[in-house]
Amino acid sequence: MRLTAWIAVAAFAAVSVACSATDRGAAQDATPPSSQRAQGLAAYDRIASVLQSRRCIGCHPRGDRPTQGEDKHYHLMNVQRGADGNGMPAMRCSTCHQQHNNEAAGIPGAPGWQMAPKTMGWSGLSHGELCRTLLDRRKNGGRNVADLVTHMLDAEVSYAWVPGGERRPPTLSIDELEQWTAAGAPCPK
Repeated sequence: MRLTAWIAVAAFAAVSVACSATDRGAAQDATPPSSQRAQGLAAYDRIASVLQSRRCIGCHPRGDRPTQGEDKHYHLMNVQRGADGNGMPAMRCSTCHQQHNNEAAGIPGAPGWQMAPKTMGWSGLSHGELCRTLLDRRKNGGRNVADLVTHMLDAEVSYAWVPGGERRPPTLSIDELEQWTAAGAPCPK
């Protein structure tokens, strides 16, 4: 699917999820039935598996060095986070990672390419710890559940959904995101 078509699908899905999900506090007020919670937890387990995959972890490390490749090795050329998450002054992320994938060079790209803040570093976290980190507004940029889903589908992370080359898109569906949010965004222990 072309990027523009994916963005249109993502925008529609984000609007529908945003209409059905409120913030974390309101979601907890209305306790879902146990079967819906179980479905939400099962959906979250699939979400967490994707978020902790090599592609997401690459830009969401807990340290200052991103990883790359199937084996999650440190980014070549000693790439470092830098003060603003966009790389060191002489080696900015956007120097190589442009607005779109560079198929000839095999370099992935997307608008606004940068590392996630350290507070959103996921490597080594259990699924429960990851969930609580995702939902912690002090760590996630002040996002509520609907904002998190929108972020997972927006242009900033569009590379993950349309990776180009021989890279495969994540095995995560919009339905799984909706199941998790409809269940009140439950976290495993």
